[in-house]
Amino acid sequence: MTGAAVTHLLYLHGFRSSPQSTKARRMARWLAENRPDLVWHCPPLPPSPAQAISEVLAHVRHWPRATTGIIGSSLGGFYATVLAERLGCRAVLLNPAVDPARDLSKYIGEITAWHSDERFHFRPEFVDELRRLSPATLTDCERYLAILAKGDEVLDWREMSARYAGCRVKLLEASDHALSDFEQHLPDVLAFLGLN
Repeated sequence: MTGAAVTHLLYLHGFRSSPQSTKARRMARWLAENRPDLVWHCPPLPPSPAQAISEVLAHVRHWPRATTGIIGSSLGGFYATVLAERLGCRAVLLNPAVDPARDLSKYIGEITAWHSDERFHFRPEFVDELRRLSPATLTDCERYLAILAKGDEVLDWREMSARYAGCRVKLLEASDHALSDFEQHLPDVLAFLGLN
């Protein structure tokens, strides 16, 4: 990816996840050790997709588009795509959800978060919000790096590959949905964002 190094970085966690995810904490630690000057935002996302996007857009409204980067995992990868299309910034997608309206419709009801005992309600209208948010096409494939695992036990890597065809894609022969081997891919993430 050409362009200036990222100065502002947003991390968006997945469904049922939180800023306490392993990947989010690893990124925060790398930045604290290597780039404490960089503006970092890793918010807890509300269950409502429309509210999540609205809150994030409000937070980043004054960020410089050319040097803003987004990392999104799973549902956060879908959100990162929505935001990259709206803001015209770079995005790193980690096993991104492609059709979350379809996939999450089976989770309507009360759900428990992964990193705590916190419970939340995933409402039927949230599925409609996801449908409305979905970008029809990607306007600039140069903006995206997708890291996709064939071993993803939640999402189909073929569907992810098709969605991000033409983008820079790192297709992993194994790994898993959580990208438990994220440490190995950190150099690629940093290089794409101009941070190495």
